[in-house]
Amino acid sequence: MKFIKFYPLYLFSLLPLPLLYLLSDIAFFFTYYLIKYRRKVVRGNLQNAFPNKSLPEIIRIEKTFFRHFCDVLFELIKTLTISKKTVFKNFSVKNSSLVEHYYKEKKDIILYGGHLGNWELTSHLPLFFPYQVTAFYQQLSNNYFNELMLLIRSRFGLVCIESKKGYKTLSKFRDENVLTMSMIVGDQNPRKNSSKYWTTFLNQETAFLVGADRIAKKMNQVVIFPLIKKIKRGVYEMELILIDENSKQRKGEEIIEKYIRILEEQINKTPELWLWSHRRWKLKKPQDQPL
Repeated sequence: MKFIKFYPLYLFSLLPLPLLYLLSDIAFFFTYYLIKYRRKVVRGNLQNAFPNKSLPEIIRIEKTFFRHFCDVLFELIKTLTISKKTVFKNFSVKNSSLVEHYYKEKKDIILYGGHLGNWELTSHLPLFFPYQVTAFYQQLSNNYFNELMLLIRSRFGLVCIESKKGYKTLSKFRDENVLTMSMIVGDQNPRKNSSKYWTTFLNQETAFLVGADRIAKKMNQVVIFPLIKKIKRGVYEMELILIDENSKQRKGEEIIEKYIRILEEQINKTPELWLWSHRRWKLKKPQDQPL
């Protein structure tokens, strides 16, 4: 039934990657030059984040970002039919022994990541590790695309969990003696009524979600930053950066602060690979809220 529902996208996904990247180039031209999709948002975000960069530098990053953004969309569609052989050819984990060590120690892991590189490639991780891999998500308002994203992400065995059910679901897995590796993207814009942590990030006062930090402490999970590097077009490598292996002992915002600084450092190194098109700073810090 789902195959029929998404039949056109399945056919599209069967196209070879070189042809999909040609279509991505065409999509970039229309998106950037004709439609001008969120160009003002992207440029404003870049100029605020990098006040010392010249306008030509900002425009260069802006164009490279849009090219990468189009690639990510086509790579996402390809996941509907991509073979395991192609996955192993185009995606690798640099230091997988780190995860293997904690699996032997019977420790759950949180992959505390961001919208950097191609973050959707974490859906391939069940092919690499014996953990039950899960990912937290916010339900999309469009039911068709929400179902499509769940289908794509779960293709290789990843379990998608609504964020509001995250802790309860992970606790259930633990009660069943199932070791989990959970992907939580921590650089999304928090809602006004949600708990948040304020800090300076990319030269701006920025609010961060605190869910991953709290869950890690409650369940004493190992916290790892999954750095997804773009080696070349279509080829990615994930490097695992240890944030904390004794999260239950941490006080305050030590874990989230370390996560933020790793993310910030990597964005400064490869700014074109971060998701600049979302309105990340639309939430403003209250006057009485200290940093």
